[in-house]
Amino acid sequence: MNERQLSERLVRVATYVQKGARIADIGSDHAYLPCYLCLQDPELRAIAGEVNEGPFQSAKKQVIKVGLRDRIEVRKGNGLAVLDKGEVNTITIAGMGGGLIAAILEEGQEKLEGVSTLILQPNVSADIIRKWLRNNGWLLTSEEILEEDDKIYEILVARQGDDTKLYQDNLEQKLLLGPFLMKECNSIFKKKWSYELLNWKRIVSEFEKATPSEQVKQKRKSLMNQIKMVEEVLQCQS
Repeated sequence: MNERQLSERLVRVATYVQKGARIADIGSDHAYLPCYLCLQDPELRAIAGEVNEGPFQSAKKQVIKVGLRDRIEVRKGNGLAVLDKGEVNTITIAGMGGGLIAAILEEGQEKLEGVSTLILQPNVSADIIRKWLRNNGWLLTSEEILEEDDKIYEILVARQGDDTKLYQDNLEQKLLLGPFLMKECNSIFKKKWSYELLNWKRIVSEFEKATPSEQVKQKRKSLMNQIKMVEEVLQCQS
């Protein structure tokens, strides 16, 4: 992977960035995504944020190597702390867990003023991001699921707005599975959730052998509810 040849998941993330955007890529690693975007779009400007010293130095070297120091600024810091309010209109966060992405957005709320688009690519727990977006005035506008190197990734795109209509029915199911993804129900979606079902059923069977404490009962009930929700979607689309 380099600034011209991104991984498939980052190429897909890049397609949601509008021409001429002012973008912050948080957890930018080698700054491959900002470099790729700037090489594609001469109007685009970017900030690459990285908390760890090694990737921060790698990103700086990368930006110098491709001659983009005038258009990409590499900053060291935690999450959205690298930004000033109103500095960018688009934020990308890719390659982290959903819980960490939601925490970064929560901790940096005041830096989201003036941001019109969030493009988020969690490796796991996309449902945590959906819940955060819903609770903080962001409307999910697009979702994508893809498989690369035997791993399944989801991409969530959001803008500020009211999501009442999107979640007016089957709220819990849509937050777990993704309203757009469950509607499309493609082969990768089916593969991911069929695997999760097997795993959950295995855990439930382990619970049945365990001492029936209140905690075990609650966990089993929660899992059974999730199993039911997923089976409903997969059966409807089979």
